Amino acid sequence: MDQKQKVYQFLNSKEISFQVIDHPAVFTIDEMEQLTEIENKKDVVKNLFLRDGKGKRHFLVVMCHNKKADLKEIRSQLGCSSLSFASEDSLHKCLKLTKGAVTPMGILNDEACHVEVVFDEDLQEKKRMGIHPNDNSATIMISFSDLYRVILDHGNQVFFIKI
Repeated sequence: MDQKQKVYQFLNSKEISFQVIDHPAVFTIDEMEQLTEIENKKDVVKNLFLRDGKGKRHFLVVMCHNKKADLKEIRSQLGCSSLSFASEDSLHKCLKLTKGAVTPMGILNDEACHVEVVFDEDLQEKKRMGIHPNDNSATIMISFSDLYRVILDHGNQVFFIKI
């Protein structure tokens, strides 16, 4: 079973409502903006996989797609001495994802609950948000409250910050 099907099966088993939108693989928000398959592009979120200076802490930052990430400000709010993008190798080891497919659903692959999830506080009111189902050739629309519940139930630490 591929990554997408595992996510769909998991969400169905939890009776979580979601909508699937299949599309060509995209690797950036700019590429997503060009898709005709997604009507409400403002619902799609941007995801960043970051690490602290020593590589001991890893963060999955989930933010509104039209915002710019100020790593110094995020670092300050998380209490890290430094913050940078994690390597693709770390992404694969921690979340079993590849570049371009970074998504909060990758948390389901984080068996040790090592990755800390950081949400842009503005996402809390989202009725619908678009995320990849661990594969960048589809987007699922899911409510923030359902996504938040999935992550909490999985056991990963969650933070809300102003981005």
